[in-house]
Amino acid sequence: MAEAIFWLCLCLPLFAYLGYPALLALYAPFRHSAPNGAPQELPRVSVIVAAYNEERNIVAKLRSLLDDGYPRERRQTIVASDGSSDATVTLARRVAQLRPWDDIRVLDLPRSGKAGALNNAVAVADGEILVFSDADTLWTGDTLRQLVAPFADPQVGATIGNVAIPTAGKALAVGDRLYRAYESWLRRLESHTGCLASADGGLQALRRSLFQTVPADVTDDFFLSTCAPVAGQRIVFAEAARVLDVGVESADNQFRRRRRITTRGLRSLARRRELLDPRRHGLLALGLFTHKLVRRLAPVLLIPLLLSSFWLWSEGELYRLALLAQLAGYGVAVIGLLGQRRHLPKPFHLAAYLLVTLAAMSAGVWQFLSGQRYQHWNPQQNR
Repeated sequence: MAEAIFWLCLCLPLFAYLGYPALLALYAPFRHSAPNGAPQELPRVSVIVAAYNEERNIVAKLRSLLDDGYPRERRQTIVASDGSSDATVTLARRVAQLRPWDDIRVLDLPRSGKAGALNNAVAVADGEILVFSDADTLWTGDTLRQLVAPFADPQVGATIGNVAIPTAGKALAVGDRLYRAYESWLRRLESHTGCLASADGGLQALRRSLFQTVPADVTDDFFLSTCAPVAGQRIVFAEAARVLDVGVESADNQFRRRRRITTRGLRSLARRRELLDPRRHGLLALGLFTHKLVRRLAPVLLIPLLLSSFWLWSEGELYRLALLAQLAGYGVAVIGLLGQRRHLPKPFHLAAYLLVTLAAMSAGVWQFLSGQRYQHWNPQQNR
């Protein structure tokens, strides 16, 4: 029994994080995913920025967005303030006044949660393509044109942008930056093989005709992107559409953020469970099962993996090495956590990031199973 527990708890996480990407990499050369559509006139887009108490970010955000080279007559910008108690609305309206040639709307909404802010913004949007972007990310280069280019293919219903962390200033940001790079590499493979469903709220786009009202208790980025496969259309990773993020700033913030994402992510997957049917959705179902379910359950297996390794100490050198490797990894992670303010080698900060993230995911699984729901959001607590 101990051996069965050991191998199950070892193989599932390894498959989720390494085996699954390896299978996609092997399959990718045999998959042709060239766009089917010809270049068309640039579509009318509505860029929606949901914000809650973002006075320190909203001006820079709007400037980077409005300075994008996309034709202003083909672009609408909507700032949806979810009951902000600071100067977010005032500053956003000031930017709108200074740029009367841009179509900018600022909605001062009562506090209802991010889903409510997004739904209210979409209600006044007039673009055929809806673009969603977080208030704390900055646009770079020709972001919007790159994000909407895949829509020339009528089979593309949604696109996902590339969220990057340019510099790793804080200790845990080292791990966050590497994780984002890993996610971008994986999304490139998933997009090429047709099983992409993972989105990032930093930047994504959806055909207006496919939009579904966002429930209050889900991760909005995942729910919005999966509006496309529900309607039989594809999601594409627009890698050249790049925005910059600052990454996490502390262990507490990373824990709260990842716990909330895990809880709401599992609830989102439950709402989209129809996409887990491989008979209808093929590789997309495999991608969702591995990327969105197994990966979130994998951290729960680490404790029984450690306990079974202790139990099997006398059963062979392999089990002893596995136990020593786990103890060493946890030790390096604890040192990294205790030394967040010190200039330790990067492996210590990376291990600390992984430990906090995996612990938060385990807590998120427990919250999901216990029925806890997150209705409101506070982005400042997640930085």
